[in-house]
Amino acid sequence: MDALYTAVATATHGREGRAVSSDGRLDLQLAIPAEMGGNGQGTNPEQLFAAGYSACFASALGLVGRQAKVDVSEAAVTAEVGIGKQGEGFALAVTLRVELPDTVDQATGRKLVEQAHQVCPYSNATRGNIPVELVIE
Repeated sequence: MDALYTAVATATHGREGRAVSSDGRLDLQLAIPAEMGGNGQGTNPEQLFAAGYSACFASALGLVGRQAKVDVSEAAVTAEVGIGKQGEGFALAVTLRVELPDTVDQATGRKLVEQAHQVCPYSNATRGNIPVELVIE
């Protein structure tokens, strides 16, 4: 793969530190979620992953929609990223909730969402590694 763009970010002190992008536009205090015993007073890696995945998937959906000449510009994608124990470590699971415009029929919407799942780089990176559920709302 020839990269068209490379994002660079550095995290210090793990889940209780700071994450900063190389251009300084992203500069976040990190914190362990309260549900995992932390103070929850910052962003956590699962939120960052959810934001990236939902944005990327929405772009992929827009691409396949344009190719099919179906207007999905008002679609919304919500990514739910769960983390839990798996053996000695931890694992992730994702649910992508796609809200399509009322003008898109169910069969067309399902086809476009499944096509977007084949195009989206996050979907390609996670495929076979973590469960990803597609829900059309």
